[in-house]
Amino acid sequence: MYEELKEVIENSNNIVFFGGAGVSTESGIPDFRSVDGLYNQKYKFPPETILSHSFFMTKPRDFYDFYRDKMLCLTAKPNKAHIALAKLEKLGKLKAVVTQNIDGLHQAAGSKNVYELHGSVMRNYCVKCHQLYDVTAVTKSEGIPKCSCGGIIKPDVVLYEEGLDDNVVSGAVRAIANAEVLIIGGTSLNVYPAAGFLNYFGGDKIVLLNKSETPFDNHANIVIRDPIGKVLGDCVGIQGN
Repeated sequence: MYEELKEVIENSNNIVFFGGAGVSTESGIPDFRSVDGLYNQKYKFPPETILSHSFFMTKPRDFYDFYRDKMLCLTAKPNKAHIALAKLEKLGKLKAVVTQNIDGLHQAAGSKNVYELHGSVMRNYCVKCHQLYDVTAVTKSEGIPKCSCGGIIKPDVVLYEEGLDDNVVSGAVRAIANAEVLIIGGTSLNVYPAAGFLNYFGGDKIVLLNKSETPFDNHANIVIRDPIGKVLGDCVGIQGN
């Protein structure tokens, strides 16, 4: 399977990557839905409740207690999957990364054309005056981070009950629709509307890299169950751990 994937990569200059939490687990960032994932841990409130728009608006202090503790993993470094994708983009083979992750690791690895469907912890803004802040506005504050105008600073991430950004959606859909090869990695494909974007693909090859089965397996030309960092790292020639 590795040799087959290497050949697909070698023969294409129009690849799009669609990824989820499993891309970053090898960087030490926990996923959400596995046995040890965030949603299977015990908190005062369920994580799905905490990470909702209504909870943020009504209990911002409790939101930030959880958010700082579990959602900010700023010491994490890009792994071989992130590095391999950035290399493929630099070589002109990869046209876009469409990610459900909010950790910013694709950009940290050097990827330029990244569609962040669920936003990024690296960006924040005031809900009152919309002034922009970087992540230090959250990390260097205590309790509820406040803007100079007095408004609450909110992470630029898509919470439950919130819609996706229209420009990000249209860009991601366009990239997938125009791709020749679609590599899907580290995602259960159970989160909508994001998983539904794959229906726009009409290209030649679908590659699926995920440790467990997904609803899309039967549509893929290549399915590999190994860790995504190992697969992409080996196939693209990334050295190191």
